[in-house]
Order: sequence, then C-alpha cells, then structure tokens
Amino acid sequence: MQHDKDKDPNVTAGSNSPRWWSKDHTSSWTRIKEALRRDWEQTKHDFSKKSGQELNQDAGDTLKQMAGKEPVGDWNSVEPAMRYGYGAGSNYKDVEFDAHEKTLESEWNEMRPSRPWAESRDFVRRGWEYSRRKD
Repeated sequence: MQHDKDKDPNVTAGSNSPRWWSKDHTSSWTRIKEALRRDWEQTKHDFSKKSGQELNQDAGDTLKQMAGKEPVGDWNSVEPAMRYGYGAGSNYKDVEFDAHEKTLESEWNEMRPSRPWAESRDFVRRGWEYSRRKD
C-alpha cells in the first residue's frame, strides 16, 4: 500500500515528501509503518506506568501529557512527521539528528505540512531514531 498524499488529511498544499524521497523510501515506510504505529500506541499506554519507552522528552512534558494539558497525539496526527523522520534517518545515514536538524526543519517546512516544525520535531526525531534500530 503506497502512501497517497492526495488522500492524507494531515497534508496541506504542497508535497508531503522531501525531494530525496524515492520508491525505496515508500516501500520501506510501508513495511515498517504498522510496527511503528503499534509502538506508538504502546508508548501512549506506557504513560500510565512507571516504565515507558524513551521519547526524548523531559519529565515536565510527560507530566503535562499525563494530566491532559499537552496532547500526546493520535496516530493519524503524528504519522506524517514519523514518516518523514523515518525516511530522513534512512537517507542521512551518517549524520546525527542534532547536527542535521536545521536541514530537516527546512525540508519539513518546504513540504508545507499541516503541523509546524515546533509541534512535529519530536515525532520526526522518533521516526529518525526508529529507522536506526537494530532489532
């Protein structure tokens, strides 16, 4: 199943893929998307436990989310950012996220997504890191 940008309600005018995105990225994302979605759902569930998965956020973020003061997000709202992060992590194999963040932000903004970089950054990073998992 290929990602259909014309039917994606989370993408506004413009392309939802960066210039370097290829059929290989789409194929890879299609294979991994369901596993990452399940991981995301498990992570949301883990917020109510003492041990959860690392989301690269501090305790204040977690407390706000647990109290309902900051949204965790549902899968449909975070998938575009995770998709981009997953592809970018695969594309920029020899680069660390922090060192490449300005380029990632620029590419994200060129795609004209419905959510700004500030709201999407952590989800992009989550996808980036997932692309580098060895398991």
